[in-house]
Amino acid sequence: MATDMTILVGTVGQGIMRSGDGGESWWRVGIDQGLHSDALVRTLLASPELSSVVFAGTDKGLYLSEDSGATWRLVDSPMNGNCVWALALDPQGPQNMYAGTGTPNPAALFRSNDGGVSWHKTSMTAAETCPNVGVPRVTGIAVDPTEPRNVWVGLEVDGVRCSRDGGDTWQSVNGAIPNMDVHNVAVAAGPPKTVVVVVNDDVHTSNDDGATWHSLDIRQNWPYGYPRGIMVQPGKTNTIFMTIGDTTPGRIGAVMRSNDTGNTWQQMKLPVDPNTAMWVVNVQPSDPQVVFAGSRYGYLYRSDDGGDSWAKLWREFSEISSVLWVPA
Repeated sequence: MATDMTILVGTVGQGIMRSGDGGESWWRVGIDQGLHSDALVRTLLASPELSSVVFAGTDKGLYLSEDSGATWRLVDSPMNGNCVWALALDPQGPQNMYAGTGTPNPAALFRSNDGGVSWHKTSMTAAETCPNVGVPRVTGIAVDPTEPRNVWVGLEVDGVRCSRDGGDTWQSVNGAIPNMDVHNVAVAAGPPKTVVVVVNDDVHTSNDDGATWHSLDIRQNWPYGYPRGIMVQPGKTNTIFMTIGDTTPGRIGAVMRSNDTGNTWQQMKLPVDPNTAMWVVNVQPSDPQVVFAGSRYGYLYRSDDGGDSWAKLWREFSEISSVLWVPA
């Protein structure tokens, strides 16, 4: 395994764990590095233009690192004091970024047009309360790679929103998706271009920008029926990775891969069975063959060949909420 990379693992309650040598050794980012060591880190996002620039969505707001996660500072924004659950950027114009907040704070969608320097709240609305989690939260944001003015947002538990004008206006696009408990969203360029919506008991796909939806009926066709993380493999516009489990936190999980924009799926063979549901997956454009996937309670796996084979890293973590790697 290559060691010339920095790995960041966002946790619930233990901040960020960082390795600067590909996972050989680890240290916990602390208050001396600008981030509270007990932070709830819900999401991580790297700049595609400058790999040393990383954003972290936390329970205190949005944080920025300009040295690959070694040190951090709070970005002064309307999200200060709010929990940032999801981050995304426009792959064609990465200066255009989106951030979503929620539980325990109100769910809202924010936009930046200058690479995260300044932010403003969009007009997207969400319910004030909801079942299961009390207050909705933005759990997924996807920018259409072929038409970046199309932005998709998933809310747990408040359905799907879509903007056709880069976030100026929004509409509810649930259509044939009966479940409002949305875990994630993604758009694969294809062909065919496919919008994927992950709910807590199924996966729905659309090849016509949300006009119609198709259920994968995963509880009948997949090994487990609780899907969570999703990511399209950069450079392979038909390949999608997804993490699943039996429930939350669960007792077992798996990584699934589709090479045909979600039409068919295969379970990846992991060297050690996960201890809980598989929760997160991450692939970066700097080397799309390197894939990281994490279980809810701390197992971290790595593939260096696009998911064909996997190794489990020796370090185990607390509750994993996000994972990211950048070149060292």
